[in-house]
Amino acid sequence: MTRLTGSALRLTVFVGESDTWHHKPLYSEIVHRAHAAGLAGASVFRGVEGFGASSLIHTSRLLSLSEDLPVAVVIVDTEPRVRAFLPQLDEIVTEGLVTLDDCEVIRYTGRNDMTGETDPKGKKSL
Repeated sequence: MTRLTGSALRLTVFVGESDTWHHKPLYSEIVHRAHAAGLAGASVFRGVEGFGASSLIHTSRLLSLSEDLPVAVVIVDTEPRVRAFLPQLDEIVTEGLVTLDDCEVIRYTGRNDMTGETDPKGKKSL
């Protein structure tokens, strides 16, 4: 697992919940590829309302429009590692928005790198 602190790059991919890659959710494919690439971490966030290039508003409040809610996949790692991952997104994201933001990681330690005592649930006591 990667230990990361200091300057980093945040990659955010905005796609639709119903977007797919080879009959699999696109957001899941992005996360699995990020994991396979050894990136520090990735999370998927489901939006409750939004619109994109189509200008159609998708919202969870209307049943007819709740089938394609916005999804954000957020990945954080060092700038060289994130930029090396971008060609994979070019291959699989045909419609969506990709943003890059400088950020600072305060503390990230992989589970295998933790020292100290842990409780029965595996949480580290400080």
